[in-house]
Amino acid sequence: MVSQEDQLSYQKVYDDWKQDPLGFWKNQAKEITWYKAPDKILDESKKPFYNWFTGGAINACYNCVDRHIENGKGEDIAIIYDSAMCKKVRKISYLELKQNVAKLAGVLKGKGIKKGDRVIIYMPMIPEAVVAMLACARLGAIHSVVFGGFASSELAVRIDDCNAKAIIAGSCGLEPGRIVPYKPLLDEAISLAEHKPDFCIVYQRDELRADLIEGRDFDWNDLVSEADEADCVPVSGEDPLYILYTSGTTGQPKGVIRPVGGHLVSLNWTMKNFYDVHPGEVFWAASDVGWVVGHSYIVYAPLVSGTTSVLFEGKPVGTPDAGTFWRVISDHNVVSLFTAPTAFRAIKRADPKGNFLKKYSLTSLRTLFLAGERADPDTINWAKDLLQIPVIDHWWQTESGHVMIGNPWGIEQLEIKVGSPSVPIPGFEIDVLDESGNILPPNQLGSIAIKLPLAPGALPSLWKADDRFVSAYLSKFPGYYETGDAGLKDEDGYMYIMARTDDVINVAGHRLSTGAMEEILADHKDVAECAVVGISDELKGQVPLGLVCLTDGVNRPEGEVQKELVQMVRDRLGPVAFFKQALIIKRLPKTRSGKILRSTVCKIADGEEFKVPATIDDPLILEEIKEALATIGYPKIR
Repeated sequence: MVSQEDQLSYQKVYDDWKQDPLGFWKNQAKEITWYKAPDKILDESKKPFYNWFTGGAINACYNCVDRHIENGKGEDIAIIYDSAMCKKVRKISYLELKQNVAKLAGVLKGKGIKKGDRVIIYMPMIPEAVVAMLACARLGAIHSVVFGGFASSELAVRIDDCNAKAIIAGSCGLEPGRIVPYKPLLDEAISLAEHKPDFCIVYQRDELRADLIEGRDFDWNDLVSEADEADCVPVSGEDPLYILYTSGTTGQPKGVIRPVGGHLVSLNWTMKNFYDVHPGEVFWAASDVGWVVGHSYIVYAPLVSGTTSVLFEGKPVGTPDAGTFWRVISDHNVVSLFTAPTAFRAIKRADPKGNFLKKYSLTSLRTLFLAGERADPDTINWAKDLLQIPVIDHWWQTESGHVMIGNPWGIEQLEIKVGSPSVPIPGFEIDVLDESGNILPPNQLGSIAIKLPLAPGALPSLWKADDRFVSAYLSKFPGYYETGDAGLKDEDGYMYIMARTDDVINVAGHRLSTGAMEEILADHKDVAECAVVGISDELKGQVPLGLVCLTDGVNRPEGEVQKELVQMVRDRLGPVAFFKQALIIKRLPKTRSGKILRSTVCKIADGEEFKVPATIDDPLILEEIKEALATIGYPKIR
């Protein structure tokens, strides 16, 4: 434990960074291993494109695996694979991980993969997905993980955009009650793509083996059994570790680039200083390697910091029940869980009194971290009351790669203000701006924007799309990165993220946050989860519509609940909100990562054409939404 005298304060650490950002990050860079120290901490010669740790020599795989073995930690557990789908648990040491990674890297090297080549990874939540990522990193090849089971058309777009030289895929993924064949989707994607990969490596799962195309497709196990181990290849600190495409619901997906040096430095810092998790402890990010949380906090952050990472294949409910999360925490002595609020809303809906918790001991669990969707106070309070531990909301994006706003638990345990992800993290100076780019006073709703340069692990640009990077993020507010989120800052510097800027609605000239209305709806005892969207209105411009899912077991008349919800919003926000409709539905339309597809609902209600988002969890939900909206007269005939 740190003594009282040595205990740093958040403000002191943040001020130190602000006064000397280059010195701050130079010190943090010493915590990871370089073959050659960087020539420059920050290269500003090509503004607005900033590059950190240029001219150095480093390797991500070495930092995540080899160096721990050299430091005598080879027998420590790197990954705990827990599959609720297969009822399997496998513990993988750093030594075993290195052997598996080095052999696959040997396979790739033997087939001509070298530094800078792009490799697409299309795999389920199995250890081999992590091995594939690290094998690419070992050679300096750039991996691009595509969420397993993604539509062929979307996979094809990514093959073409990054000119993938190879694809590593699993034969199938597992969902509750069904097997998802990946190989037919992969075959179709390659046929659709203009660019053709040189070869594919397929990991055959026992649940469904895939047919291989001779000359193009190769069996993972056959190749690895005969392979020599490959050594780590040094790369420069600013070289890309990976490309991660943001969902392409509104056109061409954006290829976010992650620089090797900045990523490792920033992630290593966050594990200790933000999540307060240390070498040898068990950390669980309940996400998927196809998303940014999986990249950062299932793979690279735990491994670079020497922590044990849980790789979980399953769902919060249904595999087999709403006690699954508690079982995993209990079985593996997890000290910190990081998941999306959506997961907890699902657990709360299925088991509102937390009866499943009684079967397990959660004495190891110190903290619950939430991010990915806005964490409504009701969910936070439910989790806090149930688990009797701090529940810490935090906020970041695919583009940043790690936390931007949060309660820095490893530095100082600040006051938790429910509804706020807390304060900016070193590396990010964050303002709330009006439409003209002026800084707003406290408690006024505006655009969340971050002063340039961003922290080392954030994107320096988009893959082969500098102009698009500037137009998408840097053009609206000169000198700032535009986050696309709306919110406010209170008198104490705490940030409140209220909605995407697109979700701030204008009701008769009044800018209103849909997030504030969702908070109120979620407060109702019978509401499991909800969303508020802005629907076009001839008179008001826009009016809010609530979409509400009730907790399992509620048997009151829906009309009663609806009246209460409308009254609650009126009582707390006043008539200016013009909240008059709360539509009760079975389930909300979401992406596979748990984000609610608000803009798609708006288009359905407004009678506009829309594209079914590639990331949607279940396309059938949109038909359910159409039918439900029709019962209250949407879309209106104009």
